[in-house]
Amino acid sequence: MNNQIKLAVAAALLAAASSASAAGGIVAGDWTLDIGGIVNAYYTSTRATGTQATTAGFGPNALSGGNTARTTSNITTGLLPNYLTVSGTTRQNDLDVGFTLSIQPGASTTHAGQQGSSNTNRFQENRQAFLTFGDKSWGSFKLGKDLGIYASDAILNDMTLLGVGSGAGALAGNTTTLGRIGNGFMYADWKSQVAYSTPNFNGFNATVGLTQAWNSNLDSGSRGGSEPAFEGKASYAWTGDVAGKVWVSGITQKMQNVNATGVNTRAESADIGANVNVAGFGVTGYYYTGSGIGQTLQFNGGFDSLGNKRDSQGGYVQATYVLPTTTKLGISWGESNLDGNAGDAFTKTKDEMWTVGAYHPLTKHLNLVAEYSDQKHTVTGGEYAGEGKSQTVSLGAILFF
Repeated sequence: MNNQIKLAVAAALLAAASSASAAGGIVAGDWTLDIGGIVNAYYTSTRATGTQATTAGFGPNALSGGNTARTTSNITTGLLPNYLTVSGTTRQNDLDVGFTLSIQPGASTTHAGQQGSSNTNRFQENRQAFLTFGDKSWGSFKLGKDLGIYASDAILNDMTLLGVGSGAGALAGNTTTLGRIGNGFMYADWKSQVAYSTPNFNGFNATVGLTQAWNSNLDSGSRGGSEPAFEGKASYAWTGDVAGKVWVSGITQKMQNVNATGVNTRAESADIGANVNVAGFGVTGYYYTGSGIGQTLQFNGGFDSLGNKRDSQGGYVQATYVLPTTTKLGISWGESNLDGNAGDAFTKTKDEMWTVGAYHPLTKHLNLVAEYSDQKHTVTGGEYAGEGKSQTVSLGAILFF
């Protein structure tokens, strides 16, 4: 078994596991197998102040209860879960055939004497289980569970992917924290899907797919619907002294029973983003807008009690610089907004976060990480008006193998 950092990064950073990995691997009959993954853990300290500024359906970013300040310290996994991924590829009947299976055990403990999983305190996820087939001349198909298509590039370009971001106080008992999810972009989620990706046309790629439909928050985000969601994205990447990538993506889904009388409607969202790198500097900009898409998790809070769609918008900007010591310094700001309708008990909810971070490669596989995130959750208008704030310091390490 060899250490394949390219495969580990591709899997751990949520990239398409069907892309070519470094030469090598374990030969088993007709198959070449690769094993990779990551292990990470962080000490976090979160100080939360302000009123409870969220209610059910407006996003899982509650910062504190009441008006008292509270400090929470945890040792937890960051935005990325711990990963163990097994992938296999083979060439049969003029087709490139592959598979990926992964498990994600958490690094957190939440109850004395309990090291298993339960509905309320998860210690392990299973995010990937899919097969691929295709050819570089006409593209490839993916069937199974993997990262969603819409908003996937937003999370892949987020610098907190290697760290913690938000959610360290409230979500430390789950497998991961939130990073910048809900503070600049929607969560792409892990979805059952049937997707087609084009070949690489001199830097241009496109993916379209049918993905598992979710119900609105009225049904607690359970699976359902008379038809799947439709998702797609297109991107163009280039290399050279000034390298970068631009992308767009979108999602639309028929939503059923969005109120008590069984109203059906449709939700949709689209985004655009760009990343440019030159001489050690990196800049990323991203924006999304949607109707019925909700806040943080897809379709969460996207509709009012009458079944009317709420509008959403947000984005983030990020700048990084790699020092001569190879330490990457970064700063980013982003926000996510959910607009209330005329009959709602709020006018707008806004989640906003600043993050500064330092990411130092101690070895080619091991990175030390230090982050500071300042988050604010605000609800304006109506009976739920209020504000909560949190500041999180995190120190830890992430290992790729």
